Amino acid sequence: MMTTRSAGTRSRWLSGILVCAGAVGLAALLGAAMTSPQAAPTGAAPLTPTEQESYVARRVADIVAREHYRRAPLDDHLSSLILDRYLDTIDGSRSYFYSSDIAEFERYRYELDDAIKSGDVEPAFVIFRRYQQRSRERMNYAISLLDKEPDFSVDESFDFDREKAPWPANAAEMNELWRKRVKNDALSLIIAGKKWTDAADVLRKRYEHVIKRIDQSRPEDVFEPFMNAFVLSLDPHSNYFSPRSSEEYNIQMSLSYEGIGASLQLNDDYVTVIDVIPGGPAAISGKLAPNDRITAVGEGKNGEFVDVIGWRLDDVVQKIRGPGGTIVRLQILPAGAAPGSALKVLELTRNRVSLEAQACHKSMRTVERNGRQIKVGVITVPSFYQDYDASRAGAKDYRSTTRDVQRLITELRKEGAETLIMDLRANGGGYLPEAESLTGLFIDRGPVVQLRDTTGHIEVDDDPDPAIFYSGPLVVLVDRLSASASEIFTGAIQDYGRGLVVGQQTYGKGTVQNSHPLNYTIFGRKPELGQLNVTIGKYYRITGESTQDRGVTPDIALPSLIDVNEVGENTRDRALPWDHIEPAAFKVEGDLKPLIPALTRQHEERTADSPDFRYLREDIAALQAFRSQKSLSLNIKVREAERKRQESERLDRENQWLTAHGEKPVKTLEDIKDDPAAGILLEETAQIAVDLETAGAKKNAPTQARRGESH
Repeated sequence: MMTTRSAGTRSRWLSGILVCAGAVGLAALLGAAMTSPQAAPTGAAPLTPTEQESYVARRVADIVAREHYRRAPLDDHLSSLILDRYLDTIDGSRSYFYSSDIAEFERYRYELDDAIKSGDVEPAFVIFRRYQQRSRERMNYAISLLDKEPDFSVDESFDFDREKAPWPANAAEMNELWRKRVKNDALSLIIAGKKWTDAADVLRKRYEHVIKRIDQSRPEDVFEPFMNAFVLSLDPHSNYFSPRSSEEYNIQMSLSYEGIGASLQLNDDYVTVIDVIPGGPAAISGKLAPNDRITAVGEGKNGEFVDVIGWRLDDVVQKIRGPGGTIVRLQILPAGAAPGSALKVLELTRNRVSLEAQACHKSMRTVERNGRQIKVGVITVPSFYQDYDASRAGAKDYRSTTRDVQRLITELRKEGAETLIMDLRANGGGYLPEAESLTGLFIDRGPVVQLRDTTGHIEVDDDPDPAIFYSGPLVVLVDRLSASASEIFTGAIQDYGRGLVVGQQTYGKGTVQNSHPLNYTIFGRKPELGQLNVTIGKYYRITGESTQDRGVTPDIALPSLIDVNEVGENTRDRALPWDHIEPAAFKVEGDLKPLIPALTRQHEERTADSPDFRYLREDIAALQAFRSQKSLSLNIKVREAERKRQESERLDRENQWLTAHGEKPVKTLEDIKDDPAAGILLEETAQIAVDLETAGAKKNAPTQARRGESH
């Protein structure tokens, strides 16, 4: 989630909107209702750039040259990167263009820099018009294959991972690739229970929809990915938003909209989940994750699923949206799963995603240790938020992360909590001053974070209220989706020796973005031209180390279903590198390092034969094997046997876990209601928190408590 920094603080960083955000990319955000686009009629004139797009290209080039942190010149080297990224954007599966097309486009390799500077973006349209032509050819060929049922008894395979494959050299190679692709599409539907005639009908409609989508393309459908090929060649968090995408982005910024609470983008005909927004229906369900792909959408509990593979992104958004309180069902191809793998169905109740839904909340866990019942308070922090308008208006009771955590700590202390866990898993960031003031609840005084801008100027931000609110034992729980502002808080707690960090290496997003609306006034009107988010700075810990790329390394690592090889800043192309600057002057308030070896040993001994951790490790191993697949058998007996084997192994794992916890085994995977993984990790973190409390953490923590709280 992206949010803004206070306009009243540190104005040097604020030529626009400064954002401290997690791993959100270019997305269509499922929020308030959006007007459907007017379709261009089939057979309309070829797509060409407009004067407005020429102006925006020049404007973007100028802003990037002045402000981007990398300070990379828009030259032939960058032009080459832009061409490769643009081609990957529109044909990442290398299944539409021929190698001869790519050779033809080589004439633009060292010309795109000059094209963008001059505002002549015709090369992008030349490439896209060829893509339109190839797409129509491929879809018409795919439709022709549906006249006859394939032989599903033949032993052959479909190589679906073509990211680094060569483009087909001729029609024979292209047709063979698509023969197998269509056969796999059909086999996936047949294994799911459809007959050949029904499967062929679904696929015919799917491919016809792709043709319709291609014929309805608008200039912004070409210009937006081309501009993003430019700015994303500089770093993964600079983005250009078309007027429509800008509207969607600002809906999310408002923190109040109806939908399921997810960010989407179109990848190779699949609508793909980019981010799940804290507090929304998708996040509350816990069953939708980044990189999941939506294959079909059903309205209500019993509405027929409509296949949406190949649809325009905004059409899928319209299909998913609806009035609050209504039900939408999504058919999901899980992240990393091969096309044709088992699908899962997710039922969500549309709702208004609001600040309240994203607010911090508490729970209590009890751990028995040496005959004593020890209460562990848990505060879940979904994001760093503040009701900025209420704060500026002088309201005394405005909501914020820091205020809510302060209240919850007080309540937990009254309920008998002896130690505290701050759960920041999947917290993608938010309002920077809240990360600073939240840190201030746990330290006495001193710096929290350092920021360096494009000019090299370094600014040190201090704890805004030098006093300690909570001085007891503290554990911070993080995972790979903890990013940006979460990493600032976690890094500061670790650097001051104020708490133990447990979980997974965090995301590693340590950059700052500035937002530029691109509108201008002409003849008394102000056309909507979208906006540009450009990376203008980096965050650094008070030790001088960057959080960029490496994130925060936990003191005690826990297993996770999130694959660090697929998720994280270091997996993003053109991510800014890790580096360091001079440390800020600060005083360490505790030293937990001597305790870590013993705490780690206790954790390892406790989990070595634990049914919970055995379940986790087996689940992770199965998921890794699943993700490593690069091809699929097109033999129906082989595919069905493979699917049955995977489902049987998963059912065995689930039943072993249920039996170990005194519960009855289930007969089918559909009978499983909840995924125990998140609870397992929190339970072990509570055990670690008690280890910390009994190991003498109090002696290593500050003893004086102020700001209204005693310890």
